[in-house]
Amino acid sequence: MATYGYARVSTTDQDLETQVEKLTGAGCTIVREEKMSGTTREGRAELETLLQFLRSGDVLMVTKVDRLARSVGDLQEIVKIIKAKGAALKATDQPIDTGTAAGKCFLDMLGVFAEFETNLRRERQMEGIAKAKARGVYEGRKPCIDPQEVRRLAGEGLGATDIARRLGIGRASVYRLLENPRNV
Repeated sequence: MATYGYARVSTTDQDLETQVEKLTGAGCTIVREEKMSGTTREGRAELETLLQFLRSGDVLMVTKVDRLARSVGDLQEIVKIIKAKGAALKATDQPIDTGTAAGKCFLDMLGVFAEFETNLRRERQMEGIAKAKARGVYEGRKPCIDPQEVRRLAGEGLGATDIARRLGIGRASVYRLLENPRNV
């Protein structure tokens, strides 16, 4: 039986030190750290390692539930994996213990609020972009595909795969440009 810690921040300029101190202070023998967005499990190798390593009787500990997941679906999937292994999830800063009905209920509520916070942040970002576009300040991402070059290479008889390879773009982008002449 072991207690493992998981510490996560979203960006590389954020610090994990406080989380690591809390987790080791709570008895975690191993703490895995990650600097990745919590909006998805994809690409979070340290979390996946911990989930694979858990055994019956082990505990996965976080400081707060939003360090583990930012969506209810991901949170529920992670909890399902932990439970299937006979392990438990606990948090140092929140009364979460998946071994009790009250702890599970509180976990679900916190998951809903974490997802709500993420959605609010996304809405504010979209509002800011819309205002910047209206003022003519925001132009979006610069195009990385030269439609004229795609047309020139197609005119030389190259196929979509060769064009995509030569320009370092996706084949679907080549097809999209060639099928819709207004884009070229």
